[in-house]
Amino acid sequence: MISTRCGAALLALLFWGFAAVSPAHAGASIVIDVGSGKVLSHDNAFQRWYPASLTKLMTAYVAFRAVKAGELQFDSPVRISAQAAKEPPSKMGYPVGSVLTLDNALKILMVKSANDVATSVAEAVGGSVRGFAVRMNAMARELGMTGSHFVNAHGLFSAEQYTTARDLAVLVRALRTEFPQHAHYFSLEAIQTGEKIMPNYNWLIGRFEGADGMKTGYICSSGFNLASTATRNGRTLAAIVLGASSQVVRGEESARLLAKGFQTQGFAAPQLDSLTPYGENRNVVVDLRPQICSQEAVAKRVEERDDEGRLIVRSPYIRPMAHDPRPVVITLGGATGPESNAPRYANVPIPTPRPDRSPDGAVMVTGQGG
Repeated sequence: MISTRCGAALLALLFWGFAAVSPAHAGASIVIDVGSGKVLSHDNAFQRWYPASLTKLMTAYVAFRAVKAGELQFDSPVRISAQAAKEPPSKMGYPVGSVLTLDNALKILMVKSANDVATSVAEAVGGSVRGFAVRMNAMARELGMTGSHFVNAHGLFSAEQYTTARDLAVLVRALRTEFPQHAHYFSLEAIQTGEKIMPNYNWLIGRFEGADGMKTGYICSSGFNLASTATRNGRTLAAIVLGASSQVVRGEESARLLAKGFQTQGFAAPQLDSLTPYGENRNVVVDLRPQICSQEAVAKRVEERDDEGRLIVRSPYIRPMAHDPRPVVITLGGATGPESNAPRYANVPIPTPRPDRSPDGAVMVTGQGG
């Protein structure tokens, strides 16, 4: 027989072992009232996570701040450099030397999540990827994003780039309250280049009542992430969902959290800036690669689509879009505004995205970004 003391020790070991790995299975989330800053719900909110393309929300914030400071304008040029053109998908694939406006570049980032354009925005605003990352981290500190660090503008994998659900809620609130005039960038249904229409990866827009933003993200190590916002009767809520197992799961969970949030007034809820950090292993970044990009996980996601490749959604909170996505036309050229005078640093090598590998070591082809 196992002694009482040994049994207690075994139970403790099992408990703490589960606590140490539970974020990898349970994900992380937070729901806030954007206007009041009240936290309506949260789970693993301080656990460090790879942001994937939610990084592009910080990219947009830094760009907005640069425009506000008079460093450049929305019609300023964003040039596709050789380095940008080499970024892996998701991307636009523009030839080196192509020029578009900052306005169009931001629209592409929020809808298509193009990594080549994100790098070009970094170079246009910050002088280089490295210079832009310096700005990202400075502004993160200024906002009080205490669990975040950035090294690139697109969110492709780097062990040095991480954030938390709580920090992303801080960022989303800053975007919506400091720059309400730019909210339209986050609610676009689609963009169009030539004859090609690219719908927003955030399919809550047009399908969840009041949805008006903001950004999706996915790499193998992060799982499927979504920062979503919705407005009903003048009240805007934001939900951050990290580490979902698929596009369907992240969308359905975000819709559930937002719907529940709208049923909650949160009079006694804590303020976002006063939420006490918690979690035994919160400073260790969760890596979901084994769960998200195994052959079994990929096959399971295929089962979430119908015969025509459309996602099968069963959430009671999500309805079919009543119309085809309405695109905003994107073109090259038209950049007549001033360029930033940011110092042009050399592009010192930054940790590069590692290839996605299956359990047997074979490289897996998985789009990283949306």
